[in-house]
Amino acid sequence: MEFEQFYLGCLAHASYLLGSGGEAAIIDPRRDVDLYLKAAADRGLKIRHIFETHLHADFVSGHRELAERTGATIYIGAAAGAKFPHVPLTDGFEVRLGKVQIRAIETPGHTQESVCLIVSDTERSAEPWAVFTGDTLFVGDVGRPDLSRDHSPQELAGMLYDSVHQKLMKLSDSVLVYPAHGAGSLCGKNMRAELFSTIGTERLTNYALQFKTRDEFIAQLTANLPQRPEYFFADVELNRSGAEALDHSAPLHAIPASEVRGRKELLLDTRPCEDFAAGHVPGSVSISLSGQFASWAGAVLGTATPIILICESREKVEESRMRLARVGIENIAGYLADGIMGWFAAGYELKSLRQIDAGHLRDHMDEYTIIDVRNAGEWDNGHIETAMSFPLGELARKQPNLPANAHIAVHCKSGYRSTIASSLLLRAGFTDVTNVIGGYDAWTALSKREAMSA
Repeated sequence: MEFEQFYLGCLAHASYLLGSGGEAAIIDPRRDVDLYLKAAADRGLKIRHIFETHLHADFVSGHRELAERTGATIYIGAAAGAKFPHVPLTDGFEVRLGKVQIRAIETPGHTQESVCLIVSDTERSAEPWAVFTGDTLFVGDVGRPDLSRDHSPQELAGMLYDSVHQKLMKLSDSVLVYPAHGAGSLCGKNMRAELFSTIGTERLTNYALQFKTRDEFIAQLTANLPQRPEYFFADVELNRSGAEALDHSAPLHAIPASEVRGRKELLLDTRPCEDFAAGHVPGSVSISLSGQFASWAGAVLGTATPIILICESREKVEESRMRLARVGIENIAGYLADGIMGWFAAGYELKSLRQIDAGHLRDHMDEYTIIDVRNAGEWDNGHIETAMSFPLGELARKQPNLPANAHIAVHCKSGYRSTIASSLLLRAGFTDVTNVIGGYDAWTALSKREAMSA
C-alpha cells in the first residue's frame, strides 16, 4: 500500500493519498491539486477516487478540478446535497483499490453529512489499519458543532456524541487516526500538535471523550465556542457546487501608487509583521504570509471584500493570491506596483506601528488599555489581570468601546494576531495603538524569570 499525508500549515489542513494496484484515492484535497497529480505519477498510480469527509467550511476543496483532470469519481456524504457529479456515501459503502479496502461510516455531528473512512490494507490484515476522521475526531478534540443553518449546536453536539461513541470508539485501540486538521484550525478549539494518533490514545487523552454523559458532552462542547468566521458558509456553498480550476483566473496587474491612492479596495499588506510596523500605507491591513495567513484572511476579510495586495515581490504576489484562493478569496483587483517602495518613491506618507516588549508593558501597565486578542480558551488558561478580552475574529466585525485616542496595547500569544489586530484598530480610527512583541508567551516567560530570581 502507498500512503502519504500532505500537511498545509497555512490552513492546518491535512489531506491524504492512498494507493494500491496502480490506483490512488485522494482524501480531502486542497484547492491547488498539482501536488496530488505529481505524487501519484511518481508512484506510478492513477487517481481514480476522490473522497470528501464533509463539505469543508474553512477552505475550498479542489475535488472538482482534480476529477476533471483525472476522470476520478468523487464520493461525499449522502446528506451533502452536492451539486457536482458524485457517489453518495452511506454506512457500509465500500471502495477497493488493489489490496486496499475503504469503508465509509456516517458520522454526523460536525456537519450533517460528515463521514469517516475506515481503511484496511488486506495484504497485511483484514482488520482496520486506520480511520480518516475528517473533522469528526481530531487529535485531542472533536469538530465544532455550530456549522449548520438547520440544526442548533446542541443538536449537532448530540449527533457528534453518538457518532464518536457508537462508531469510532468501537474500533480497536491500535487503529490509527488521521484527521483533516491539526492545531491552529478554526474547526476545533483544543487540538494537539501531533498530526496523527490512535483510537486508544484518543480514548484516554482526548478531552471531549472524558465527559461521562451525553448531556455533559453537549454542554461542554457548546460552551465558549470560538467565533465562527462568516466566510465558512460561503466556502460550504462553493464546495457544494465545486470550485472552478485555478488556472481560469485572469492574471493580476500592477497598479501604480498614484492610482492606488484614490481607490476604495482594501489594501492587504502581506509582508512580515516587523516590516509592516516599520512602515506601511495608511489604512492598510497587515496579515503576514509567515503565519496562518489564509485562515485569518478569511476570518478578518471574508470572501467578498475587494483587495489590492501589497507584497515584497512578484513571487509573493502569486503566493498571496494562491493562499487566498484556498479559502475562496478571489476578488483581487491587482497589486501595488513596486510594493511599499513604490508608495514611498511616489512621495506618499508611510505610517508606523509602535512596538514594545513585555518588560516595557509590565513597567507601564497603568498607562495602557490592554487588549488580548487570543481566543476564549487561551484567555481561560491564563491572562494579564488588567487586560480585556477581544478575540481577533470579533475585532474584525466590531471595535472596542473606547475613545479614539485611548492608549491601547494589543497582544496575542506571540505577536502575529496582535499585528493584524493593531492594523484593524488603526484602520478603524484609533490613533494610539501599540503592539506587544512576543505576546503572552513573552509575558509568561518574563513572569517565570522574575519568580525564579525573587
